[in-house]
Amino acid sequence: MTSQKRKYELYTHDFKADPYDTFAAMRRDDPVLQQPGMDGQTMLWFATRYADVERILRDDKVFARDLRRHIHSFDPPDSQIDQMLNNHMLNKDGDDHRRLRNLVSKAFTPARVRALRPRIQAIADELIDSVAGQNQMDLMADYAFHLPTIVILEMLGIPIADRDRFKKWSNTIIMPFTAEDDLEQFISEMQAFLMYLHALFAARRADPGDDLTSALIHAEEDGDRLSEQELFSMMMLLIVAGHETTVSLIGNAMVALWRNPDQLALLQANPELMPTAVEEFLRYDGSVERAFNRFVLEDVELGGQIVPQGAMIIPILASASRDEAVFENPEALDVTRTPNPHMGFGKGVHYCVGAPLARIEAEIALNTLLHRLPNIRPASALTTLRYRLTPGFRSLEALPVIW
Repeated sequence: MTSQKRKYELYTHDFKADPYDTFAAMRRDDPVLQQPGMDGQTMLWFATRYADVERILRDDKVFARDLRRHIHSFDPPDSQIDQMLNNHMLNKDGDDHRRLRNLVSKAFTPARVRALRPRIQAIADELIDSVAGQNQMDLMADYAFHLPTIVILEMLGIPIADRDRFKKWSNTIIMPFTAEDDLEQFISEMQAFLMYLHALFAARRADPGDDLTSALIHAEEDGDRLSEQELFSMMMLLIVAGHETTVSLIGNAMVALWRNPDQLALLQANPELMPTAVEEFLRYDGSVERAFNRFVLEDVELGGQIVPQGAMIIPILASASRDEAVFENPEALDVTRTPNPHMGFGKGVHYCVGAPLARIEAEIALNTLLHRLPNIRPASALTTLRYRLTPGFRSLEALPVIW
């Protein structure tokens, strides 16, 4: 079966190198349009303007996440793995979503996250100590990956020595597969991931600790809170979302600063601006390009188009965060920008529960880099950088730096 032609190409390295001109054209000419997805066959709708994206994210009565409640013929490639991986709060609506979110949100309150600040700072300093004498590193692999990964694994009570295994499993989960070999590899890796979690749960049941994994298990056994499938899925979500987005944000922020040396100098001279700057990095070149697909429950008018019941629609967060109707001079990086109602953490009931943690991690990671390695710079031209071909994320493959 031949692929259908797309009006806007959203899945190539050229697009990933700079998607924002494409998004600007879509906002101007086709703010809500239908075209084939990554497989070249599945027809998807895309929304790019701020108002439409916000409406989709806030109206879960019309735009639903839980496809299994509405598509009874849904047939995942491996039903057991699908049930174990996808029964988390981002795939739920209504009361099901609230039940799961209320449990997990207790671990990410602003007060709890503030208490982690000294540990996050210590991790950042330890990572810089380990590379300072080398005068070079891959910022993504040697720094950005380790900081949020160590934090979330410590929160979950998972041995830090296993971080590379979780990196591999995380990459497997977020990378799309298009060939039969990819599917077989996906199933194999996910079986290993689930076996690991099964052993971890058994150990925590036998000997609970002061960690989030033990808390989730206790809640599950304490009276109809988490089913076994929900427990596996929630751990997967926390592990992947708990590090993937912050890793990418750190890399994207440094690239943005090197492309805007006046803003870099301003931040180095005024580190107290970093919290405001992090909001701007989330807007300007955030790590989440698009929100998860929504399933349209009834015919709806959106952006001058009638999107029919049963359609799948994707809100493009990265485009909404540069909408000229909302942001003044949206193509400019301004680390003092306020107010800044960006879409970096989404909107509505699925707003990122880990946002307080991600903000502090990015603030500490970036300020530590600029303070400890003040002349850090890219080892090669920024035009040579390549981004991973993951549709939902904006993430560098690597970022070699020198100082």
